[in-house]
Amino acid sequence: MSLRVERNRQTGVAVVTLDRPDRLNAVDLATAGELAATWRDFRFDSSVRSVVVTGAGTRAFCTGIDRSAEVPQPASPYSVDDPLIAIGPKANDLWKPVVAAVRGMACGGAFYLLGEAEFVIAADDATFFDPHTTYGMVSAYETIYLAQRMPFGEVARMALMGTAERISARRAYETGLVSEVTPAGDELAAAVGCAETIASYPTDAVQGTVRAVWAAKEAARAQALAQAPHLVALGNLPPERQSALFGTRKSEFRVR
Repeated sequence: MSLRVERNRQTGVAVVTLDRPDRLNAVDLATAGELAATWRDFRFDSSVRSVVVTGAGTRAFCTGIDRSAEVPQPASPYSVDDPLIAIGPKANDLWKPVVAAVRGMACGGAFYLLGEAEFVIAADDATFFDPHTTYGMVSAYETIYLAQRMPFGEVARMALMGTAERISARRAYETGLVSEVTPAGDELAAAVGCAETIASYPTDAVQGTVRAVWAAKEAARAQALAQAPHLVALGNLPPERQSALFGTRKSEFRVR
């Protein structure tokens, strides 16, 4: 199992931990399936009233898709098989509040999870970036999720700068991606504290509020996500050329 799920029946809080620290918590196909199954299971567990999602270890919250995962793609540009499309709670029709606790790197496919959390708490050593363009891939889903939280120019800069620039936790807070910055190591406790407070309130009122908040932007998000598969299919380099770029791009970056 690459996912750890801990339920506290007393407080009503479940903590979901991506538990692949040796792979920087990258999501392979098995982990993607476990995440989807976990979110669906929470819908039927009345003892879980709020959720925290985090990553094991100190180096990364999540670094997106595991590059070793074999994901065959349809030949048509009108169809894309995205293994991360259903790893988030909203994609699985879970409307219980989710708080993300981030330490270390959060990049690429991590935004599928962060984009469907209600809010994000980050350690002061957290960094955020989107490597897609550097390696010949379209940043579509990630950019759409980020655009729900950050100003247009900040989203465009993160997506277009690729691996050359990382956003610090403080800058992420200033632009709205993160709602609170804590000392490194305190982010999980802060997230659990928020989740416990929320879980102590009447659950129907909480879930109704979650739906109301998302309704404010759901129409625009749904229309944008409908465009994403075609943009990815048309704009991505073939996998073999992507792999070649992974070996040639320099690793230097700056933190903003």
